[in-house]
Amino acid sequence: MIERRDRGVLDTSVVIDLSIIDEAALPRHSTITAVTLAELSQGPHIATTPKERAARLERLQVVEATYRAPLPFDAAAARRYGSLVALVLGSGRAVRPRRIDLMIAATAAVYDLPLYTRNVDDFEGLDGTVDVVGV
Repeated sequence: MIERRDRGVLDTSVVIDLSIIDEAALPRHSTITAVTLAELSQGPHIATTPKERAARLERLQVVEATYRAPLPFDAAAARRYGSLVALVLGSGRAVRPRRIDLMIAATAAVYDLPLYTRNVDDFEGLDGTVDVVGV
């Protein structure tokens, strides 16, 4: 069994599925990025049914109450994002479908925190520059 880490960044995919993820698979202390908050903030606006809109709004409210200080996508993260884009392109993969994922990964990397995700494949080609943990 892998030892539970003390701190980490939760990818949007993990935040969405928090209610079904075993807490032992997550860090003891977790945070999110401002980019994840942006993704979740768009959710209610693009929902196709009132029921889905309500569920997404409720999730957003819980996340905002739980993670009051998301890590910013700042100048350091922007520079790291550029480096991650170069690595993805160098591995022969397209950047466009994973831009937001790479922004979240860049933020985690700048803070030297592991990134917990449900979609490990989205982070292929980063050559170990980001500590990606599959959940």
